[in-house]
Amino acid sequence: MKISFAQAFKNLFTSRKIDEEFFENLTDALVEGDMGAKLAYEICDQLEKICREKKISDESEIKNELKKLLSSMVRACEFTPEKGKVNIYMMLGVNGVGKTTSAAKIARLYKERGERVIMAASDTFRAAAEEQLEMHGERLGIRVISHQHGSDPSAVVFDAAESCRANGGGLIIADTAGRLHNKENLVRELQKIDRIAAQKADKGCFKKILVIDGTTGQNALRQAEVFSESVGVDAIVITKYDSTARGGCVFTIGKELSLPVLFVCTGEKYEDIRPFEPEKYIEEFIGN
Repeated sequence: MKISFAQAFKNLFTSRKIDEEFFENLTDALVEGDMGAKLAYEICDQLEKICREKKISDESEIKNELKKLLSSMVRACEFTPEKGKVNIYMMLGVNGVGKTTSAAKIARLYKERGERVIMAASDTFRAAAEEQLEMHGERLGIRVISHQHGSDPSAVVFDAAESCRANGGGLIIADTAGRLHNKENLVRELQKIDRIAAQKADKGCFKKILVIDGTTGQNALRQAEVFSESVGVDAIVITKYDSTARGGCVFTIGKELSLPVLFVCTGEKYEDIRPFEPEKYIEEFIGN
C-alpha cells in the first residue's frame, strides 16, 4: 500500500541533508502523492531556489515555504441558491467516483440550510443510478423526479425545472451519466442537458459541479479536462478523501484548469461532507 505524501515528506527529513538529492526525492514523493510530474518538478525547482536564496534548511521552514507554493494553486468557492428562483446544479463525473452519493449529500446539506430541494435522476441509462437516487430521496425526505429507464435525460431536468418554478423556485440537483468509454454519446447527452438546464434555470443560477475521486491520481486531471471541454465546469467536489489520501490531483487541477473546490467528502455517511478549506487541505496533505 502506498503511503500518504505527508508520511513520505516526513521521511525525507530523517537522515538527509537539504541538497539536490533531497529535492529530487521530494519531486518523486509529490508524484507518488498523485501530483502531475510537470507540476511536481516546477514546485521543487521553485522551492529549491527559495531555500537556497533564504538559506533555509529547517524542516518547519521548508514546510512553510511549500505550503505557500501550494496555496497559490487551490481555492475554495461557495454556491448559494437564489431564493424564489430556479437554481440547477448539474453533477458531472465518471461512473464509480461517488457522483450519485455526492448528489444526495449535497441535496441534504442544502435542505438543512433551508432550501427547497429536488433531485433529478438524469442518468436514465444506468438503472441502478435512478434506483439509488430514489433510495436517497426516500431516506432524506427529498423529492426525486425520474423517467423510465432509457428515456431522454434532458427531459428529466426539464420536468424538474417546471415543477420547481411552479412551486416558487428552489434548487435542483441533477445527477448525470458518466460513461467515458462511450465518450461521444456521453458528450452529446451532457451537452443537451446543459442546453436545457441553461434555458430553464434563472440567470446566474446554473452551476456545473464535477465529482472527482480523491484516490484516482492523474486520471482526475484527464477527467476534468474532458468535462471542461465538453460542457464547462464551475467547481469540483473531492470524494473518498481522508487525511491518509494522497490528494495531490487537486493542486494539478487547480493549476492547470483554475477550478475551485466546493466540497470534500470524507466518508460514506450523508454528513461526511464539508466545505473545502484550502489551508486545512494543505495542512493534511503536507502533515503537521
